[in-house]
Amino acid sequence: MMEILEQIDSLVWGPAMILLLLGSHLYLTIRTRFIQRKLPSAIRMSLINDTSESAGKGDISHFGALATALAATVGTGSIVGVATAILSGGPGAIFWMWITGIFGIATKYTEVFIAIKYRVIDAHGTMLGGAMYAWDRAFKKDGKTPWYAKFFAIVFSIFAAIAALGIGNAVQSNAMTGIITAHSGIPAWIAGLIIAALAAVVVIGGVKSISRVCEFLVPIMAVGYALGCFIILAMNAEFIIPAFQEIILCAFTPRAAFGGAVGSGIMVALQYGCARGLFSNESGLGSSAIIAAAAQTKNPAQQALVAMTGAFWSTVVICLLTGIVIVSTLLAHPDAVSYVAGHPTLSGTDLANLAFQHVPFVGAPILALGIIAFSFSTILGWYYYGNRAAAYLFGSKGIRVYQVLYVLATFFGAVGVGNVVWTISDITNALMAIPNIIVTLLLSGIVARETKHYVYQHHMDEESNDPIPTITSVQS
Repeated sequence: MMEILEQIDSLVWGPAMILLLLGSHLYLTIRTRFIQRKLPSAIRMSLINDTSESAGKGDISHFGALATALAATVGTGSIVGVATAILSGGPGAIFWMWITGIFGIATKYTEVFIAIKYRVIDAHGTMLGGAMYAWDRAFKKDGKTPWYAKFFAIVFSIFAAIAALGIGNAVQSNAMTGIITAHSGIPAWIAGLIIAALAAVVVIGGVKSISRVCEFLVPIMAVGYALGCFIILAMNAEFIIPAFQEIILCAFTPRAAFGGAVGSGIMVALQYGCARGLFSNESGLGSSAIIAAAAQTKNPAQQALVAMTGAFWSTVVICLLTGIVIVSTLLAHPDAVSYVAGHPTLSGTDLANLAFQHVPFVGAPILALGIIAFSFSTILGWYYYGNRAAAYLFGSKGIRVYQVLYVLATFFGAVGVGNVVWTISDITNALMAIPNIIVTLLLSGIVARETKHYVYQHHMDEESNDPIPTITSVQS
């Protein structure tokens, strides 16, 4: 089964997918006139937590939407995912993750802009948006959605609902359990029950409950983890420049790293860097656009600018810090490299543990607390994505069933999944990304035109006149 899944993974993450992903990032960077240059002002906007009516229409604040998206994004992909990329694609994969993060900022901006422009309100007054509603509304003629648009909307929703159970849930609870059992001796099934119970308490409260928890948790965990990484880098100071050199050389030359312990070709580094980069920042995946559509915003450009900072923090900052910590630690400790060379079946979690544990006093606690906090927040954020996808497919009746499935997946993920779930997550990520990238590219002209008006002609405080229709039934 694993061999078959790996073949499918290699197929969907082959040259065509990499070209589509990186090509989209570059194309949208050009179409938005390098929107990345607006990062400083976007970061300032993201810190505003205004929930008054003057902030615009929506259910949660700018910061609440960003915090929830970051909670879902900055998970094991930012720690274990980086280690997995290094094992599979060599240190050069970190460079391609970083490049994916930089240019992916434009894709994040565009997909969120589209999600807000074409969002709807359900019968309960809740804002809904995402690639499925963009497909539904943007191509409608004479009040009817064409079959191809409906097909892509349904495909996106199916894979989003499945991906949430894997990438956003089972993988995360498994990582948490591994750390908890390793440091406390608590059996996996008990840890799984605790994690599932805590997740259930939060997710049943809905989007406002999730956003409140994420607003509190995300800043603390991100700043704490970053400070911990800086402490480790200070201890590895003489190996920081060699680590950067190793990453750059392995990104552009087919060379073995760490004395032959890890070897990779350029194409493999590119493949795993792009795959883990998408796993880390979700630019092009369409997931964070779902929560961004619920934000209070006067126009699509406001929240799109706020949302694009998520790709910057998750990949350009957090993943880079993790990658430099791991590579510099392996360079500093030849015994760790020997261990890697002697264990070809080593997992990404094992490598992360090995690297951080070689840093005395602070390494193990930083890794443990980072994975536990990041993973739990990801479980919360991805529940919202899966919930919205299930609601689109089955209506409000499907939400309660999905809640039960989600909590069960949290428990079963905790007690026994490994590389198989990582591989399935890679596959569903790609299949979820395809319909989202297609609709993003098709509507990029509209985004470029309105971005010129709102962002570059300084009309950021202008209220959008886009209609927000009320839907009364599933897939209306």
